[in-house]
Amino acid sequence: MREDQLDAVLALECSAHASSWSREHFLDCLRSGYHAQCWMDGDALLGFVVAMSGVDEAHLLDLAIAPRYQRQGWGRVLLNAVDAWACDTGAYNIWLEVRASNTRAIHVYRTHGYRSVGIRKAYYPCPDGSMEDAIVMNLHLYPVTP
Repeated sequence: MREDQLDAVLALECSAHASSWSREHFLDCLRSGYHAQCWMDGDALLGFVVAMSGVDEAHLLDLAIAPRYQRQGWGRVLLNAVDAWACDTGAYNIWLEVRASNTRAIHVYRTHGYRSVGIRKAYYPCPDGSMEDAIVMNLHLYPVTP
């Protein structure tokens, strides 16, 4: 992901999430050296992912697939790429939060091997000013050692 791609990233972010990140949020991630990657179909943004690494773990912060590419397996492709990146950083686990109401994403994550491990109460803001719980999910990785 590059700064010159942020208009397309922000448009996708707004179409994919009930409350979206700001341009500054994405810029902070880029400036901090987080793993931020766009997948393109020619000039069209297919999807993106933002993740950060920590000690022996990674945290998937944001992932979105453009509506016209959804239900075609691209979520799995992006998750596989995150897994490979996390293993390369030495992570043994990947963590994420997902809106409790986002049943499609929860299904994709569970199918990919994530398990629900907790709830963060009132974690996500809603457009009406209320707050929604997040499901905390974890994927245990088995890095290949030489």
